Amino acid sequence: MTEQEQLAELLAFFKSLADENRLKIIGLLAQQPTSVEKLAELLGLSVSTTSHHLATLAKAGLVSARTEGHYYIYSLQTETLKSMSRHLLQDENLPKLSEGLGEDAFDRKVLSNFLDTDGRIKAFPVQDKKFIVLLRHVLKSFESGKRYTEKEVNEIFVKFNEDTASLRRGMVEYKLMSREGGGGEYWVN
Repeated sequence: MTEQEQLAELLAFFKSLADENRLKIIGLLAQQPTSVEKLAELLGLSVSTTSHHLATLAKAGLVSARTEGHYYIYSLQTETLKSMSRHLLQDENLPKLSEGLGEDAFDRKVLSNFLDTDGRIKAFPVQDKKFIVLLRHVLKSFESGKRYTEKEVNEIFVKFNEDTASLRRGMVEYKLMSREGGGGEYWVN
């Protein structure tokens, strides 16, 4: 599982618990497996509202249901609670929660305005300062110390935008990359 997927799972977990009624459901199910009707009665909620809360908890893997006659009986998945707690509280995982904050607000805003959902450049900004932000974003796809042919550089650039010439020219002009032999080899500065 990638770090991004782990973060999404963690967010879903906390969002599922970020409701007073869902926390009460967790507490009730911790005592014993219970039907949606009984939970609704205990909480003073409608069956449909209680079902909605249970669906949210089930999506996060916190509850499961089994049929018993005409009723669904819900059970708390304590192992999921324990697993998520262990995962979150591991010393090496806590710092990961703040990843991406090293980029300043300006960079994040530029990237959100000029990249599509696939991370491709929608348009090149007129301001140099914004263009450099995009170039630094693209530069992350290159390995430091490795030399690239122009063809290899273009293969990477085309993943971001069809105008590979503007990207190459920008990288060299703003000294993010160097080139040798009029474009024979490129490398990260």
